[in-house]
Amino acid sequence: MDSSLEQITEQGVGLLIYYGMSLLGAIVIFILGRMLAGWAQNTTKKFLERTGKIDQTICDFLSNCARYVILIFTFIMVLSQFGVETTSLIAIFGAAGLAIGLALQGTLSNVAAGVMLLIFRPFKVGDYVEAAGVAGTVKSITLFVTELATPDNVQILSPNASVWGATVKNYSHHSTRRVDFVVGIDYSDNIDKAMETLHAAINADARVLKDPAPMVVVGNLGDNSVDLTVRVWCNAGDYWGLKFDLTKAFKEKLDAAGISIPFPQRTVHLVKAEG
Repeated sequence: MDSSLEQITEQGVGLLIYYGMSLLGAIVIFILGRMLAGWAQNTTKKFLERTGKIDQTICDFLSNCARYVILIFTFIMVLSQFGVETTSLIAIFGAAGLAIGLALQGTLSNVAAGVMLLIFRPFKVGDYVEAAGVAGTVKSITLFVTELATPDNVQILSPNASVWGATVKNYSHHSTRRVDFVVGIDYSDNIDKAMETLHAAINADARVLKDPAPMVVVGNLGDNSVDLTVRVWCNAGDYWGLKFDLTKAFKEKLDAAGISIPFPQRTVHLVKAEG
C-alpha cells in the first residue's frame, strides 16, 4: 500500500514538474515574444519614418503587421509547449486565412490599392483630383477608401481599388495652369482691334504670368461669329478667380471698344409661291 502511494506520489510530482516546466517555458516564450513583437513594431516604424517618403498611415500599418506576425508565431510556440500539434494548427490557420481572403477579396483589394496610393502618392491631401468618375478635393487617404469633398462640400467616399484602377487627373500637381477662353466677335468687327482689346484686358491683370506669354489668335470661323482663342497662364491657386474676372473684363473691354459679341441667329428667306 505504501509503495503504491509512493509510486503515485512520484508520478504526480513528475507530472507536476513536467507541466510546471512547460508552463514556465510557455510564460518565458510569451514574455519574450511580446518584447520581440514590440521591438519589431517600433523598429519597423522608425525605419519607415526615417525614409521620409512613406505616408504615416502605411508606416503604422506595416509596423503593426510586423508585430502581429511575431505574436502569431509566439502563440504557436506557446501551444507547442503544452504538446499541441502545431503542424495541424498551422494548416487550420492557413485554410482559415484562405477562406477569409476569398470572402474579403474586395476589401483586401482596397487595402492593396490603398497601400499603392500611399506609396506612389499620385495625389496628396488638399489636391483637387478627378478619379473613378468623381471629382473633388482630397480630404483623407485611408487603407480602404479615399475621401473627397466636392466644390459644394459634398462628401464622396471612393473605394481605393476604383481610384487606383482608374485614370487620375490631378489639377493641383503642377504649380501653374493654363486658362482657356473662346471669345466670339461679329464678322463685321475689326479683328486686330478686338485682339488688341483682349491683350489690354490680359495685361491689366497681375495674376497673368508673362512666361509662357499670353496668346490671342483666331481659332475658328463659326456660323455666327469669328472665334478668338485666348490662352493665359497663372498660378494654380489663381485659376478660377482669374477665369471669372477675365471673362467679365473681356465683355466690358469689348463693349467699350464698340466690338459686339454676337448671339446665335438664323436668316429666314420667305419664298412666295406663284399662282
